[in-house]
Amino acid sequence: MIKNIIFDFGDIFINLDKEGTYKAMAKLGVTEISNEMVEIYHQYEKGFISSDEFIDFYKQKFPAIDSKDLVDAWNAVLLDFPERRLKFLKELSNSKKYNLFLLSNTNDLHISWIQENWGMDLYSEFKNCFSKFYLSHEINFRKPDLDIYQFVLTENNLVAKETLFVDDLKVNTDAAKTLGINVWNLIPGEEDVVELFTKKHI
Repeated sequence: MIKNIIFDFGDIFINLDKEGTYKAMAKLGVTEISNEMVEIYHQYEKGFISSDEFIDFYKQKFPAIDSKDLVDAWNAVLLDFPERRLKFLKELSNSKKYNLFLLSNTNDLHISWIQENWGMDLYSEFKNCFSKFYLSHEINFRKPDLDIYQFVLTENNLVAKETLFVDDLKVNTDAAKTLGINVWNLIPGEEDVVELFTKKHI
């Protein structure tokens, strides 16, 4: 029996344009993503470097690009938050049938944009639906590394077989599955989190 549900954030609740940042950076003249840039991104997502250090890295590599344009390009991945998903989440939370968790690979610039774009009232309303709200840059882990899933299980005394993990990336759900966690690899554009029960994922 499922007692706990761990949700991803991007393309589960908030819609994403996964190519948005690449397209925006290309318009600024950055057309190739180096291994160093990927590593800095992962370090930032784990909270090992600050937003200022992250921006400075790009400013040193591309001094002609304005800092605000860099931040805007970085946040171009973020889109809208459909009202139906908040309604579904609030009803699920209010039912008290499951322990709800959020587990997201994200960073300070993205969360700051969301807080400003949504407004703090909506952001708090969303966050308060969860027992725990885990953002990778705050806990120094990122998916699909196994230690992030083990961290959530251990900290909350969760039994893997009683837990469902919902994420749009197969690499993330595959990793969780190796620990015995039940998974739903949700396909954006074909499935929606509001179909959790109608599609018999629980």
